[in-house]
Amino acid sequence: MKNLSVATFGGGCFWCIEAVIQRLNGIETVKSGYSDGQIKNPAYREVCTGRTGHAEVIQVVFNPDIISYHDLITIFMTSHDPTTLNRQGADSGTQYRSIILYHDETQKSIAEQVFSELKSVFPDPIVTQLKPFQVFYEAEEDHQNYYNDNPEAGYCRMVIDPKVYKLKKMYADKLKD
Repeated sequence: MKNLSVATFGGGCFWCIEAVIQRLNGIETVKSGYSDGQIKNPAYREVCTGRTGHAEVIQVVFNPDIISYHDLITIFMTSHDPTTLNRQGADSGTQYRSIILYHDETQKSIAEQVFSELKSVFPDPIVTQLKPFQVFYEAEEDHQNYYNDNPEAGYCRMVIDPKVYKLKKMYADKLKD
């Protein structure tokens, strides 16, 4: 039986982070959704107003015998800009904040270690929130697997393609065959 773990984090639009993480070896599932807000079962149209307090996040089920949480968080942190508050590129608002929702104290400690290791990589301070996980609400079906299902969409070509290219260049040894 596989030894599986869960990770939850967001760094801007969930389509971008999903596209990067689902290409890694050891990833079982990736679901786009919402977390860290004030209302139950929010819909995309509510979250994108910025008034619910939720962040667009992904929830990842992974095999730590194949990819460590440390590597997963390092790849996450280097696949978006963790130094911009409530913004990733043209996406602006609290729903696009950089956030790691840890599931236990070990994940918290590892995330803090990665922050320390990466702080010299970025010219500005890391503003990624680090908070305990509480609840995850899965996004609507049309937000799942978005990049793979819509590779010709303008957003995918202009925003996500460069992130996937960067992943392939920086972490080729961590990718699925």
